[in-house]
Amino acid sequence: MTGSPNPPTGRGGEGPLRIFVTVGAQMSFDRLVDAVVAWARRHGDEAEVFAQIGPTQDPPPDVAWVRSLGPGEFAERLRWADVVVSHAGMGTVISALVAGVPVVVMPRLGRRRETRNDHQVATAARLADRPGVTVAADTDELIDLLERRCWSAGSADPFASPTLIEAIHDFIRDTPPRRCRRRRRSGP
Repeated sequence: MTGSPNPPTGRGGEGPLRIFVTVGAQMSFDRLVDAVVAWARRHGDEAEVFAQIGPTQDPPPDVAWVRSLGPGEFAERLRWADVVVSHAGMGTVISALVAGVPVVVMPRLGRRRETRNDHQVATAARLADRPGVTVAADTDELIDLLERRCWSAGSADPFASPTLIEAIHDFIRDTPPRRCRRRRRSGP
């Protein structure tokens, strides 16, 4: 890790725009990280970036970074950030929303071998209308959103909605129990 210029101290307010870039733990996403780093480099003191980069071969120059973060460190970075820029991973999106931090999502693409298939494209499309989530289809759109500081505020309850709980309850109640027969033992 390169040293963090400032430890997490709380979100918002005066000073540079604090961007927490996170790509998840399973694979790198250099296209996302490189786009944010290039944007931040052009903006000098107006932006401060901290990146969780995964197992990439090319750590970004000029920004503080780590390959992975534990849950406590991740929560600290969310408190520090003004905005999260991320892959379309549900863990990151939910964590940012619960923390009340806007998240800009750019999905990994299967055709670019950034993931196994385009499930993140489908996830991003589903999240596009959700308050607190802004979707960038590609790096050009991501840069445009950063230039205009164009993202929506939003939050999420850390608990399941009553509607979801009721639907699960009804499903369990209405599903007949499975009967298991004992296998007969063969042999002596």
